[in-house]
Amino acid sequence: MSSLIIRTFLTLFVVIDPIGLAPIFVTLAGNRSSHEQIKIARKAVLVAGGIVFAFALVGSLLLSYLHISIEAFQVAAGVLLFKIAVDMVFAQRERETEAEEKEAQLRQDISVFPLAIPLIAGPGTLASVLILVNEASTYTLGLVIVLAIAAVVLLTAYIFLCLSPRLARILGQTGVNVVTRVLGVLLAALAVQYIANGISVLLKSALNNS
Repeated sequence: MSSLIIRTFLTLFVVIDPIGLAPIFVTLAGNRSSHEQIKIARKAVLVAGGIVFAFALVGSLLLSYLHISIEAFQVAAGVLLFKIAVDMVFAQRERETEAEEKEAQLRQDISVFPLAIPLIAGPGTLASVLILVNEASTYTLGLVIVLAIAAVVLLTAYIFLCLSPRLARILGQTGVNVVTRVLGVLLAALAVQYIANGISVLLKSALNNS
């Protein structure tokens, strides 16, 4: 049980990367008052939490409806997470396109887009949650544990967003990049493990059917 808790927390913390969100949030909302920044951060985390929880509850049903095995999804998620990890290691993490970034600069309300989606509840986060929920199915109250830890990580992200101006000043861009690179290495290892596990099960299934 403790291994599930630690793995879930580390996975979601690395994928969401609250520390890496700080300079992005400062760029998008740095010209607004502290009260408004807190309000934006709160709404963004609540919306992202709703999306993450909904995907955790119905994601497996969606895969089943589309006739996608969890192993195939695990391999695809591993490839996606590895791409994100490489971007993190080389400090080139882009969670939104250039067009989306320009649109975000013009928006009055940035809490839903781009903060909630795709910065917090992006493809990597949703894929990780679904895999963690599947892994937790062998534990009693496994789903509850994953959702509770997801809530803790989202709360952590909210705190980091509220403190982002101070963090940006203390760490600087170099400090943020160093932390992001370390988290990127961990995420790369996790991604490779996802791919290896998924391929292993798919190969065993293919050999048994042949």
